[in-house]
Amino acid sequence: MISSKKKKVLQNKRIIVAVTGSVAAYKSIELVRELVRKGADVRVVMTPSAVRFVTPLSLEIASGNEVVSDIFSHPFAHIELPKSADAIIVAPATANTLSKFYSASASDMVSSCFLSFSGPVIIAPAMNWRMYTDPIFQERLNFLKDRGVIEVVPEKGNLACGETGIGKMASVEKVIAETKKVLSENDLTGRSIVVTAGPTREYIDPVRFISNRSSGRMGFAIAEHAFYRGADVTLISGPSSLEAPYGVNTEFVETAKEMLDSVKKNTVKADVLIMAAAVADYSPKHVHTEKIDKSEGLDLRLIPAIDIIKSISALKKKPLIVGFAAETGDRKDRAREKLRQKGMDMIVFNNVSLSGAGFDVDTNEVTLIDEKSEASYPLMTKGEVARKIIDKISGMLT
Repeated sequence: MISSKKKKVLQNKRIIVAVTGSVAAYKSIELVRELVRKGADVRVVMTPSAVRFVTPLSLEIASGNEVVSDIFSHPFAHIELPKSADAIIVAPATANTLSKFYSASASDMVSSCFLSFSGPVIIAPAMNWRMYTDPIFQERLNFLKDRGVIEVVPEKGNLACGETGIGKMASVEKVIAETKKVLSENDLTGRSIVVTAGPTREYIDPVRFISNRSSGRMGFAIAEHAFYRGADVTLISGPSSLEAPYGVNTEFVETAKEMLDSVKKNTVKADVLIMAAAVADYSPKHVHTEKIDKSEGLDLRLIPAIDIIKSISALKKKPLIVGFAAETGDRKDRAREKLRQKGMDMIVFNNVSLSGAGFDVDTNEVTLIDEKSEASYPLMTKGEVARKIIDKISGMLT
């Protein structure tokens, strides 16, 4: 069994979090905590205005490091901190600070660090919608983006002034997702990957259906990690309570037929199809247009549902296909047979009867099988499993 040990994306990465004068500055505390929790070494710099919204002490406690806000009390910090940093995150990023970046001004610690840093800069704008949509500001924002600055676009919602519009700082989760992408190995840049997730529903009547226990967690994790690695990702999900992953084109469907139609549409130019969805094996032979009264009884006859993998593998021009085999028991022989019968390039086997490896949990224990080899991994989080699967796919594409 292969060890699951591998450094996390943000592990030991030195990240400067630059906080500017916005009401959204309180979110920077949560952002710093999450980065630290994920293994990053976080150094915080602040503008004088930011200090009026959150205290340096709060961010010092969250980061475990001294916070620098006065450029005169630390005269070389704007050189020394960026010199060893892997990335700068400006969150929240005000119109004033971004305009300083545009004009190469160095009037405070944040703008000075920006000028002396040559690595990736991620900004999370936060301001009134009128300021954000102002043509002059947009021209300056686009200037920065054209030169490599990465924007985590603000959200539409209720603003601090009481108005509603675009300008609300993006969530901490989105900022961290973009940071992971920036600091990941972008070995899938230029690749198009389609991932399916969740269950399907095969309707008996308008209110009853056949489905399964799949939560979609595995497929969502794979889509996220493919995005981190630079791929253009489309996620096709059956019914799930999970939120669409940041940066991933997501389509929700219900039935196996709907999923097949979406997969066919999206795999026309795809390099990889990862079928992590638990597509129903059977569907009712007859679908009732009205609810069946329970007093009538139910004689349910089933027929095999559409086999999406077989449909795609039969195409003349097909993508690299990865499937899943969820079995009760150590039936790797059945997984190998599916690999051959359905024309897949790789299959992910998991024994759902093992503790922690079934449905509705955040962990899994898998074996990756292709025509020439197989690799088994111990119980790990589904995020770690997703990383192993993406590693394997990356190697198969080169």
